[in-house]
Amino acid sequence: MLKEPLMQQLIRLRLPAFREGLREQLGNPDVYASLSFEERVALLVDQECLKRENRRLKRLTHAAGFPQPAEMEDLELSAARGLDRKLVTELAQARWVGQHANLFLMGPTGCGKTYLACALGRKACQAGFAVRFERTSRLLEVMRVAREQGEWVARLRELARVPLLVLDDWMRDPITPLQAQDLLEVFDDRFGQSSTMIATQVPVTDWHLRIPDPTLADAILDRLVHNAIRINLEGESQRKLRSSRRVDES
Repeated sequence: MLKEPLMQQLIRLRLPAFREGLREQLGNPDVYASLSFEERVALLVDQECLKRENRRLKRLTHAAGFPQPAEMEDLELSAARGLDRKLVTELAQARWVGQHANLFLMGPTGCGKTYLACALGRKACQAGFAVRFERTSRLLEVMRVAREQGEWVARLRELARVPLLVLDDWMRDPITPLQAQDLLEVFDDRFGQSSTMIATQVPVTDWHLRIPDPTLADAILDRLVHNAIRINLEGESQRKLRSSRRVDES
């Protein structure tokens, strides 16, 4: 008698996984007969929590805009690639994001910087942090358009709120003084409040020379490098190796 009203109440309370789990238990009483009342309720609560966690993770990863479906489990962690297993495993816990540290992933083209950035970004999402993945040139274009449309301050506020900002292809392309000013504003808002992950083939020692205004260069680097963890990736191009494997397997 109480079954359908209860199910409707669970719908109104937005507990769909709890509701489906309860329906499963009611439909198979013999399977759950050996469990206590508390154990059966705990199962229902676990189902609801898991459902919400999966939904939240899906929402965060979709919003992040990762270009690759990278997973930590697929990484080749070896000293030959410059990847210290202990360090990468620690970074995967995403505590550094909560501590507002920065992370630099450096190395030659194709060495796997973007893949590693996506994998660590997904781990940050799993830890509950919102992430935004951007190619640096595209972000600068977004900021240029925002200036023209009177939305520049709104875009800055939007970027300031993201716990982890991932910038790929950092300093790959020449930037203008106005673009350097945009970057400084972004990092100024984020300094000490959030984390930035940078993937680049340009050594940190060359960044200053690629920023046209020395004063802006000093200010940008001051907000980035002092609390940054650095990983220098090495080895052959991962794209080349994957292509070779496909050819061998065909």
